[in-house]
Order: sequence, then structure tokens, then C-alpha cells
Amino acid sequence: MPAFRAARVIALLEERSGFQRIEVAFSSDDGGGGFPERAYVLTELTGPVDVGDDVVLNTTAVELGLGSGGWHVVHWNLSRREWRSPGPGQTMKLRYTSLQADVGSAEELHAGAVAESDDLDGVAVVVCGLHSQLPCVAAAVKHARPGLRLGYVMTDGGTLPLAASDLVAATGAAGLVDATVTAGHAFGGDHEALNVASALVVARKVARADVIVVAMGPGSAGTATRLGFTALEVAPALDAAEALGGRPIAAVRFSLADPRLRHQGVSHHTRTALALLTRARATIGVPQGPFEARLRGDLNASGVADRHRLVSVPDPGVPRLLAEHGLRVTSMGRGPDDDPGFYAVAGAAGTAAATITP
Repeated sequence: MPAFRAARVIALLEERSGFQRIEVAFSSDDGGGGFPERAYVLTELTGPVDVGDDVVLNTTAVELGLGSGGWHVVHWNLSRREWRSPGPGQTMKLRYTSLQADVGSAEELHAGAVAESDDLDGVAVVVCGLHSQLPCVAAAVKHARPGLRLGYVMTDGGTLPLAASDLVAATGAAGLVDATVTAGHAFGGDHEALNVASALVVARKVARADVIVVAMGPGSAGTATRLGFTALEVAPALDAAEALGGRPIAAVRFSLADPRLRHQGVSHHTRTALALLTRARATIGVPQGPFEARLRGDLNASGVADRHRLVSVPDPGVPRLLAEHGLRVTSMGRGPDDDPGFYAVAGAAGTAAATITP
């Protein structure tokens, strides 16, 4: 169950659209340790805060020591009696919670473009199991075909507010992501959609994307069980892309540095989703070079290669591309020097997408 505590804002650390990072202090009467703690504010839900404001924080993630923790979340600003920010339509997200918001939706705001549309016009749809694959895919797409317009569909499998993603903010500023669509209960994109299938159509018909990348926000969850992980959503997303006339591409999760046996080489997240539950025949980019043999071996051994199409592509050097765009990307705390195979294999999905795009 959630935990809440009151604190005072003592510093503003960072601000961008829809998001603030702040420092807060708990009073000594409330068990404060006498040192600042970190929190963030989703200003689209609760409004902005200022230094000196008293706020209520959701402290649950920090108290549990979760990987996505380290930051409290402002639930309400006690220094104001009311706050309103009317939305553009009637569609609600975070429904039936105290933070439900009328975000509107592309389906109602752009009905003329999407009302009867169910065709992606053959666009490449890259589906990722981790948020950190997004910049790798995007950098590879833009390197191969700089003129392509890239749309990002963020699912609700991880973090729900798009504004909380540093990677989305950075890739957008770097010109690697041209438009965003938030699907399901994820919110805060350039366009809102009610589900992933509809979000794909919105990305194509409204955002005019030439290539679409689908991935959850930060905070993938797993339980070390066969099916208990959020990245299983890769399977229905690939199926939706094919059913709607897109070209599904699977971004393989690969690592030679992860100490957990189930994630070494091709992760069991990828193996399970692609070998067991995906019905579409997806394309898998295989980067030429030092990781090719291990990647192909794992995909063959797991049965994934029998069900999907493996395509050899040149390795554009994703770490170098990220550095050229000023992007610092880590996955499970590991950067390109620690786990180069992760970045090469993720980037191969982007190269494959650029290759098959007319």
C-alpha cells in the first residue's frame, strides 16, 4: 500500500514541460533526517511548486528501495487550495484514481484522420522491450536515413508520465524523435491514444511517422518467472503492427554483461515473447561483427529464428552516434563501454527499419 509524508520544498533542481525536479526537507517532528531528499513533480497532474511550498509526497518507491525509486513523487501542493488545468477533450487517463485527468485523445480530436483508419501503409514498426533501446534504435534510423520522420509510441507497461523520461526529452531535443504518442494509461505525449493499436494509427496518420518505435517508459518490471514481466507486451504490439499492415521489427534484448543467467545473451524476455506468444512474423536485425555468432546461436537454440526473419545489417556504431548527439544512455546501469553488445543489437533494429522503409 502507498506511503505519504509531508515536506517543504527547499530547492528547484530542474524544470521542463510537464516536469520538475526538486529538493525537499522533512520536519524533525516528522522523522526528518536533517538533510535534503529528492522528489519530482508531474505538473500536468498537480501543478508546479515553488520554494517554500508545503507538499504531500508519495514516498513508497523510495521506502521499498525500488530500482525506479530514489525520488519521491509530489502528490499534492498544500500551499494552494485548488488548481485547474482543463484538458482538450473528454477522454480520461488514470481513471478512477485521485489523479484522473481529462487528457483528451487523438481519436476524438483527430476523428477525421483516424475514424475508420486501420492501415499503417506498410511502415516499419520497431517494438522494444526496454525503454533504453529507444535512443539506440532512433539513432540508427536517423544515421541510415536522416530524412525519415520517427514517431515514438510509449505504452503503459512502465512509467506512465512521458514527462518523467529524461531519454524522451533528450532524444527529442537531439532531433531523433519527431513525435510522441502515449497509449493506454501512459500520458503526456504529443498525442494521446486509448490503446497501442490505435496509437500506431495515430502515429502514422496524425503524426505522419515514416518509422514507428514502440516501447514502454522507464521502469520495466520482472519477477524471474516465465510470464511475469512487463516486456511480454512486445508480443501483442508486434501482432498489432502486422495486422494493421505495418512491417513488424523486434528489437532484441541482448547482453554479455548481465550477471543474471536468464538475461545473458538473448534475454528470456525476448525469447519468451518471440518464441511463445508472438503470432506475427517479425524482422530481427543482426549486426555484423563480434556479436553476430552469439546472437544467431541464441535465436536458433530458442526457436525464435524458426518463427521470425533474421536480416544481417551493418553495425553503425551506436555508442558513437549517441555521443555525437550528446546522449548518455545506460541500460540496467551499464553504458556502452560496459555492455557494447546491448547497444549494437538494439541499433540493428533501427538499421533494419531504415533498410526496409521505401
